[in-house]
Amino acid sequence: MKETVSDLLQSALAALQSEGTLPADQTFTPQVGNTKDKSHGDYACNIALVAAKAAGCPPRKLAEELVARLPDSSAVEKVEIAGPGFINFFMSTASAFEIVGTILERAEQFGRNEHGKGEKVQVEFVSANPTGPLHVGHGRGAAIGDCLCRLLEANGYDVTREFYYNDAGAQINNLALSVQARVKGLTPEHESWPADGYRGDYIIDVAKSYLAGEKIDADDRHVIGKADPEDLDAIRDFAVAYLRREQDLDLKAFGVHFDVYFLESSLYKDGKVEAAVERLNENGYTYESEGAIWLKTTEFGDDKDRVMRKKDGGYTYFLPDVAYHLDKWQRGFSTVINEQGADHHSTVTRVRAGLQALKADIPQGWPDYVLHQMVMVTRSGQEVKISKRAGSYVTVRDLIDEVGRDATRFFLAARRVDSQLTFDIDLARSQTNENPVYYIQYAHARICSVLRKLADEGVERGRNECVGDLSLLTLDEEKELANQLAKLPELIANSAAQREPHHLTHYLRDLAGQFHTYYNAHKVLVEDSALRDARVSLYLAIRQVIANGLDLLGVSAPEEM
Repeated sequence: MKETVSDLLQSALAALQSEGTLPADQTFTPQVGNTKDKSHGDYACNIALVAAKAAGCPPRKLAEELVARLPDSSAVEKVEIAGPGFINFFMSTASAFEIVGTILERAEQFGRNEHGKGEKVQVEFVSANPTGPLHVGHGRGAAIGDCLCRLLEANGYDVTREFYYNDAGAQINNLALSVQARVKGLTPEHESWPADGYRGDYIIDVAKSYLAGEKIDADDRHVIGKADPEDLDAIRDFAVAYLRREQDLDLKAFGVHFDVYFLESSLYKDGKVEAAVERLNENGYTYESEGAIWLKTTEFGDDKDRVMRKKDGGYTYFLPDVAYHLDKWQRGFSTVINEQGADHHSTVTRVRAGLQALKADIPQGWPDYVLHQMVMVTRSGQEVKISKRAGSYVTVRDLIDEVGRDATRFFLAARRVDSQLTFDIDLARSQTNENPVYYIQYAHARICSVLRKLADEGVERGRNECVGDLSLLTLDEEKELANQLAKLPELIANSAAQREPHHLTHYLRDLAGQFHTYYNAHKVLVEDSALRDARVSLYLAIRQVIANGLDLLGVSAPEEM
């Protein structure tokens, strides 16, 4: 219906341009929005305020001229001018319910579009170091990243999900030393324990598996434990494979898959890091100082130049990131989105500066970043800090075991990415209206229950069968439900464009709330079969929209609860 209003305004604008009231050589695009107060109508537009200067008249006067030239439409009941020149549209009841038929006709495809036209988009998310189980911060990244991928696909983009493994560097060496210490029977309390070693109980599991000569099948490698306490390289390879497999199992339990697993070590093996360094040198953006090699990142907006190669000859972490992103660009991804923790904020400017210094025709501001804030887990009002498995943090598997996949995914995606999130285990486990995921799923299950009761009465309705005269739906609550359903397509488009999946969780909560209020106030299985059929059609549309929205969040839509 918003498109209908926009089309009507475009016609009125064109009429004023042909009459000379508005200049014909300018483009005027009306922005139609939903009203917050229904006494102001269903939709509102400020185009009269925007175009008043070009028309050379007060906004309210221009609004009157526009309204006078709006084409007749059965979709609009009345139009009012408010304040300095806002144009408010009150849609007819009949037009409001056209969305019901559209939803049931399009079914699982309702809300989706082809705006992306198959453009390739790569989303990198989680990208946890293979040094331990996935913690709750990784879980938030997984939930946000996967939801964003689903939203982009719903907008017609060809999405590649990528996981970047930092399988090289100091942290991996610390992992190998920690496992080696456990293999030799040492504990973290021993004086010979590595200073920066990992202390979680999972290190014991890795050591036992290595000594037992077990075979580890990870995504791209098969490693057998050599059982030699002195072979640090063998221990390193085994530990990385073991923990990669564990992370793969965590992600599978979370319902997240990846198309590409990219290894940091491959950048060195394939010479891509050295090639990037050589290119930066040739372009004149490096210099030597204090025994280190620096990159002139200040020439691209950074507050100071950054060390690229340390005194000991090792590269700082952002240099392989530059090589990695050049590889992404060369693979043909014009749009790349990195979903990472907020602690990566400082790398954004550096990586972008390094990419510009390569002079590879990479656009400024590429790639995009979505940075999420930390997660605090609470139980009984107290923060939960320690996992039996990991030792020092709460893992994704802990949350899934506690509250299930659906609640874990929903809660981790339910707030703005730049806001800190408190994950209340007690709330996530509760079966009350205060638990948003339960509240939404219960709305879906309630509708399914109504259909079963209808079938018991001998009336079968197809899952997407629109039956009944929808003009019989005359209640304000029914029209408001229809208007809420109509918002989904725009919400999907905006959530993807803004990289903000949390809007979907709020939308579904609001829809479920409207439905439960309507359900409690008005019976659907009434004796008047015509009214019953119309209300069931509305129910079916609500169920479909809830199912579609939950699917974009990776959350199930149960038929019974």
